[in-house]
Amino acid sequence: PGVLVRVEGGVLLGLSVLLYWLSGGSWVLFGLLLFAPDLSALGYLGGSRVGAALYNAFHTYALPAGLAGIGLVGGSSLAVSVALIWFAHIAMDRLLGYGLKHPTGFKDTDLGRL
Repeated sequence: PGVLVRVEGGVLLGLSVLLYWLSGGSWVLFGLLLFAPDLSALGYLGGSRVGAALYNAFHTYALPAGLAGIGLVGGSSLAVSVALIWFAHIAMDRLLGYGLKHPTGFKDTDLGRL
């Protein structure tokens, strides 16, 4: 399963970058926001349980999918761009083997121990 998750991450990363390029998004914005979801790791300052919950909330596809939907329906290219960058970040993490966190500690993930 780990290999499949990495392959899936690579495919989604490529697709996210392709869609971002086709939509004409700013590459400066892409560079500035690519690692923004990792700021959620600051939740670990509140302990492992809070940290894992916050990190996982920002590293699942649900929030960027909702943002993309709002952007598409509302005609906001910025919202779509941010969602695609967010998708790219999560996909890049999966490609590199970073999974969702368990409340036992930052290094305990659904893809194994880091």
